Amino acid sequence: MEDKVGKRMEDRKERFTTYIFDLDGTLLDTLEDLTDAANYTMEHFGCQTRTLEEIRSFVGNGIARLVALCLPGGKENPDFEPAVALFKEYYAAHCNDKTRPYPGVMDMLAALREKGKAMAIVSNKGDFAVKELARLYFQDYIPVAIGEKESEGIRKKPAPDTVFEALRQLGRKPEEAVYVGDSEVDLKTAKNAGLSCVACSWGFRERSFLEELGPEWLIDDPAGLLQI
Repeated sequence: MEDKVGKRMEDRKERFTTYIFDLDGTLLDTLEDLTDAANYTMEHFGCQTRTLEEIRSFVGNGIARLVALCLPGGKENPDFEPAVALFKEYYAAHCNDKTRPYPGVMDMLAALREKGKAMAIVSNKGDFAVKELARLYFQDYIPVAIGEKESEGIRKKPAPDTVFEALRQLGRKPEEAVYVGDSEVDLKTAKNAGLSCVACSWGFRERSFLEELGPEWLIDDPAGLLQI
């Protein structure tokens, strides 16, 4: 049994030439900056601010969904559209105030680059912020970074559109790629794109929550990705 498992793992390791990463909660700890942007927006419209843990549970489905969850009445609130616009304006100027890579992420990316792996980022964060943060932190490692672009007809995760667009830009096929993320949205995205999935326990969801979702692999630090 162990020999069969080992052989299967080896086959998959050789097959994965391409790594598609989520951004928030996977490569970067963006939670404090997202919380600050949300609370700046809520204060502006006279609404209750949110805790770090509330924002942690809200993120994953894009800016509009985050604002809807923070704002009383959600999308039915007459201030919803102005609040989304204000969040984007504030976050564009403050997306890197407290954000930082998770420990071990940069070493992991360097090791993957050394192995000749192709890499991309796909995220439900606004495309403007994804590209800016990718430029600041990952331009030496990750050439393709795609955020939310539904206005251009590219559906956000968990639809597979951004994954397929990233693979197209990299010139790679789904069968040679693995998806790495930290949330239920990421697992659904990988499934919808037909990719194997690695779940990360250091991000925005609890390890026990991820275990219940049954990911193919669950790792507790970035170095674990190199062992798959």
